[in-house]
Amino acid sequence: MKLALGPVLYYWDRDTMLWFYEEMADAPVDIIYLGETVCSRRHLLRLQDYLDIAERLAAAGKEVVISTQTLIESESDVKTLHRIADNENFKVEANDMGAVRLLANKVPFVAGAFLNVYNPQTLDLLAGLGATRWVMPVEMSREALVSINGNRQTSPKTEVFAYGRLPLAFSARCFTARHHNLQKDDCQFKCLDYEDGLALKTREGQPFLNLNGIQTQSALVHNLIGELDTLQDAGVDVVRVSPQGHHTGEILHLFRECMEQRLAPAQALAQIEGLMPAASCNGYWYGKPGLEFIRSNPLT
Repeated sequence: MKLALGPVLYYWDRDTMLWFYEEMADAPVDIIYLGETVCSRRHLLRLQDYLDIAERLAAAGKEVVISTQTLIESESDVKTLHRIADNENFKVEANDMGAVRLLANKVPFVAGAFLNVYNPQTLDLLAGLGATRWVMPVEMSREALVSINGNRQTSPKTEVFAYGRLPLAFSARCFTARHHNLQKDDCQFKCLDYEDGLALKTREGQPFLNLNGIQTQSALVHNLIGELDTLQDAGVDVVRVSPQGHHTGEILHLFRECMEQRLAPAQALAQIEGLMPAASCNGYWYGKPGLEFIRSNPLT
């Protein structure tokens, strides 16, 4: 299996982003996804900046993929989408069907998780249009993945979101702005204040969701580092780690050590827990409620 780093889902300042990708050039990761996938108002890095970063990462030996925005809301968003699709140097992750339309039968692309591929027929359709890899929807179970991989007629590689707060939904409304009683068009870029999103709790004080602008995430951190054996058995080719505000490099290192069998899954799980912004969950992988955590490799 290969190890991938997903696009940064949060809004970090420009210097932080530039420093982060300088660090990732030396990280033990095979594939790096770049680009703004959540909100076009997050413009401290422009598309050209991402393309410049991509050149440096490619020179460091990384496979670089440019990710498209998931919810296209304006003419400006459409123009940026066209520019991404027309770039001639890097593969593109299509996160909506508009991106698929621009890429279809022209260049190979990655079918992102938000295309909602839930059956082998849809996967075969996307593969016929040029998808060489697909990202499993985050709420899909291992059993469902095995069924799709066993019944498809084509052979795109399979990628799974293996670590990070789960991106669950997108809305035209900005929840972070609403939290501050601001209009979306006058949000004052409040997302900059929350490097890992804004935690939302129930009235009883229990973790509920995580707000990230127009994106709603899980409150807990989806963590499959203890499931690498079952991922491989299910036909997974790439595991994706989603960046967080701190310790991303250390987390990638633990995944690499575990993938190359230099660290037992139970040991990796124990070590990673001290690096996480919230507790682990993995219920979706087992076909259970997503907030559950099932320990398949106990420490004892």
